[in-house]
Amino acid sequence: MPEFNKKKTLSIEEVATSRGNRAHRILVGVLLLLMVVEWVALLLEQRWLSTFLVTLIIVTLVSPLIFRHRLAVEIPAEFHFAAVIFIFASLYLGEIQSFYQRFWWWDIVLHGSAGLLMGIVGFFLVYLLNESKRVELHLTPVFISVFAGLFAVAIGTFWEIFEFSMDQLFGFNMQKPMLDDPSGLTDTMWDMIVNALGALIISSMGWWYLKHKQMFFVRKWIRAFIRKNPHMFDNT
Repeated sequence: MPEFNKKKTLSIEEVATSRGNRAHRILVGVLLLLMVVEWVALLLEQRWLSTFLVTLIIVTLVSPLIFRHRLAVEIPAEFHFAAVIFIFASLYLGEIQSFYQRFWWWDIVLHGSAGLLMGIVGFFLVYLLNESKRVELHLTPVFISVFAGLFAVAIGTFWEIFEFSMDQLFGFNMQKPMLDDPSGLTDTMWDMIVNALGALIISSMGWWYLKHKQMFFVRKWIRAFIRKNPHMFDNT
C-alpha cells in the first residue's frame, strides 16, 4: 500500500509538471509572436528605444534555446516564466505602453520585484556553483546569501546607470523626472532603495533555506534545476 501511494504521488507531480510546461510553451509562443509583430511595427515607425527594448524581450523569450545549445544548460520552466513576466511588465508595459506614467505604483512594484528576481538569480548562481561537481567551491550559507543580495543590488545599479546614459546621450525619459525633481535623482534613489529591500528579503530567505531547508519554493526551484541538469552535479 505505501508503495502504491508513492507511485500515485509521483504520477500526480509528473502530470502537474507536464501541464505547467505546456502552459509555459503556449505563453512563450504567444508572446513571441506578439513581440515580433510589435518589433516590426516599431522599426517601421523608427522608435529606436522601443525597438531595442522589444529586442531584449525577444532574447529573453528564446533564451532557453540559447542556453541549451550554447552552454548545454536546461532552464526550468519556472525560471523562464518568472523572467518573461518581469521583462514583459517592465520593458513592454512599463516603458513602451507608459505604465510607469499611468500608475504611480508600477515603478515601485517593478523595482521591488527586480530586487527579488535578481536576488534569486544571484542565490542560484553561487549555490549551484557550490554544489556543482565541475567547480571546487565550499561556501558558507552566509556568504551565499550575501552574494545574492549584492548581486541584485549591483544589477539594479547597472540598470540605473543604463537609464541615466540613455537619457543623457539620446534624450530619452527613462529616469522619469518629476516636477519637484527634474534631475530624476529622487526616482533613481527610490528605485535603488526598493531594489535593495527586495534583495535583502530574498537573500534572507536563501539563508533560511540553507540553514533549515524549509523554504518551499527555493527547494522546489533548486530541485527543478538539478533535475534538468543532472550532469552538472554529484549524485549525492
